[in-house]
Amino acid sequence: MSQRISILPENLTNKIAAGEVVERPASVIKELIENSLDAGATEVSIEITAGGRRKICVTDNGHGMSREDALLSLERHATSKIRVDSDLENILTLGFRGEALPSIASVSRFSLATREAGSLEGTEISIEGGRVRDVRACGMPPGTVISVEQIFFNLPARLKFMKSAETEAGHVGDVVARMAVSRPDVTFSCTSDGRELLRLQQSDLQRRLAQVVGRESSQHLYPVMSGTGDTAITGFISGPALVRSGTQSMYTYINGRFIRDKVVQHAVMQAYRGVFDRGRYPVVALFIELPAGEVDVNVHPTKHEVRFRRQPVVHDAIQAAIEEVLSRSPWLPSPVAAISTSKETTGQAYRERIAAAAQASLEMPSQRVSGIQYSSNNGALPAAPVGITSQKSLTIGEPDTPFRPESLQEQAMGYFPSLAVIGQFHSEYIVCQTDSELVIIDQHAASERVAYQRLKQQCQSGSIESQRLLFPETVELSFSEVTVAVTFKAELESIGFELEPFGGTTIMVSAAPRIVARKNPILLIRDILADLLRFGTSAAFTEALDNILSRIACHSVVRGVHLLDNRQIKELLLQMDQTDFAASCPHGRPVSHVVTLAELQKIFKRT
Repeated sequence: MSQRISILPENLTNKIAAGEVVERPASVIKELIENSLDAGATEVSIEITAGGRRKICVTDNGHGMSREDALLSLERHATSKIRVDSDLENILTLGFRGEALPSIASVSRFSLATREAGSLEGTEISIEGGRVRDVRACGMPPGTVISVEQIFFNLPARLKFMKSAETEAGHVGDVVARMAVSRPDVTFSCTSDGRELLRLQQSDLQRRLAQVVGRESSQHLYPVMSGTGDTAITGFISGPALVRSGTQSMYTYINGRFIRDKVVQHAVMQAYRGVFDRGRYPVVALFIELPAGEVDVNVHPTKHEVRFRRQPVVHDAIQAAIEEVLSRSPWLPSPVAAISTSKETTGQAYRERIAAAAQASLEMPSQRVSGIQYSSNNGALPAAPVGITSQKSLTIGEPDTPFRPESLQEQAMGYFPSLAVIGQFHSEYIVCQTDSELVIIDQHAASERVAYQRLKQQCQSGSIESQRLLFPETVELSFSEVTVAVTFKAELESIGFELEPFGGTTIMVSAAPRIVARKNPILLIRDILADLLRFGTSAAFTEALDNILSRIACHSVVRGVHLLDNRQIKELLLQMDQTDFAASCPHGRPVSHVVTLAELQKIFKRT
């Protein structure tokens, strides 16, 4: 009988491995930089020609290798990072598989030169298509220099899929930027065809981000620092003024390793829900630190994907850390900055300024000039209600409650109450000012945010009301979805669903949350189970509930052209100060817009 199974030759297995590790020049550079960082390098230099298609050269000042180690490093699965099985559960280095160098060498004309600090001479090894051509001594400073020329020269089918030199150079720049953000203590330089792409000196994380995303953009980044149990989350996140059309500026790291993980990205985007429009993505640099045994990095040769032992815990910790920062709207000026930029506006002077502004607004006559209604509470303007007054709806300010400057002094330490109110424009926008800024507030968006926050707190304070279905419905699921439905039965009941096994992979839905009972509860339960299966937490119900609450809030507050008196405006500003995510409405639209004095002076050519 003929033999059908044979062992593949080594050069072919290396090419197969290269197909997983080496996708394009940028992936080669990623692997080489990781080796440099693991070698303790403090300076890494990258040079590419023709986008890396013609040549890649990576130089570092790490500890280098001996002649024996240099030769061994080019064998498959030869590594200094792990020794025994248990080491796979405690990986803290960037590389560990021992596949990168032989895979790269098998599809290029490859050269490795290296020298240890205590050695009199270095070693240079030349390889072509995976075959060693020459090994010789060389003179060089301590460290390692790896040159990769004519990548995929022996795989013409892969070479056809390469993009233009400019596109490949762009991918290289992105990879270097991601690696540079992870290690601000290391100097990086990158040149393309003799032109400098990046030069990043040693610095701290904030300065490194300014170098990567731009100094102006970095002004819209805010620090994150959170720790729950074994999970620590630090870094910077952007506010609504700094968004991108894709995920290219989402730098997420697990124990110092850059990852593209669906769980992490989902947690980030859930935290930003309602902060800006759909289809927009934040700029973030998040460092998640976990015990090595809590995360499996041995999922894919590229090491971009990971698997968490306690996925829901990590997801919720990331979301909570970001939400804590966003809820404070740190991009809004501080109260002192809102009133005055001078050092004198503190203490008693600050309180006197607030009281004077409040008293002036009380005494201001009602008048209308060019669409601006100047507010008063003396009855000249109708006390139009901001919200409907049923018990389940939000009312901003009681009509019979007099406005007192003293209460303003006690509560007005936030941004919005510290603004001096000028009046209304077109009965839709509240016009305010500080010493150096004109602040325009969308009164509907502001009222909607306050109403939404109150409704959400009501839902969180008690169980959600359930409604039995007139005719219980059966749902066909997969085996894994049935397991999830049983595992999370109590959680599903807490949000209003009643599910019972119906035999095999069928469940019966007998009740659903009243708030969504008329929508399509069966479709919603499918989405919830899919989320629980993927993330261990349900974003589907949270998102559906948020959409409904935001719709209720939108219809329960002032809409369109609507006159507000001074008391109502002041009450709204006070409530905005007590509201999380005060800078945007639940749909992600901005609540306020600032025009600086400098911008006005420029418009009128006074600068």
